[in-house]
Amino acid sequence: MHSSLPILSALLGVALLFFGRRLFWLFVAALGFAIGLQLAPYLSHNPPLWLSLLLSLGLGLAGALFAVLLQKIAIGGAGFLVGGRVAIAVVAALVVNHAHYSVITFVVGGIIGAFLLLALFDWALIIFSAIEGARLLTSTIQLPSTGTTILVVALTIFGIIVQSAMFRRRRRIA
Repeated sequence: MHSSLPILSALLGVALLFFGRRLFWLFVAALGFAIGLQLAPYLSHNPPLWLSLLLSLGLGLAGALFAVLLQKIAIGGAGFLVGGRVAIAVVAALVVNHAHYSVITFVVGGIIGAFLLLALFDWALIIFSAIEGARLLTSTIQLPSTGTTILVVALTIFGIIVQSAMFRRRRRIA
């Protein structure tokens, strides 16, 4: 992978980890970017950097526009995508034959994620943006799967603590 993609992923990860609730449009754009990175290899066996960047940035821009113009639909869509991605990651860590159930797992996790994000918008956005930020950050680091899991959990907890402190402070001021 070209060195600019991990740097961009790390920067998006840090922004989501600490400011995901405040930058909802960035949260949805980063989801589009991350999904674009995952889809590029399906378009070409060894995709060139420009294709990965074009697809990722295109989906990220579409996500940001979607978030600004159609916020409620974007909230549900973002919750569905993150919920599905988190469900796949959890099932992959716990079940050996997880590939057989990936579509069902994604859909069930997506429905739960969409419901949570719509019902508990601020707190769900803090949690989901911290998780996605941690996942983007750790995708730039080569660690064994156990080390990656521990780092994702630690970064997620830290991101939730930082964002919730900023959220509480802002609610007291308002």
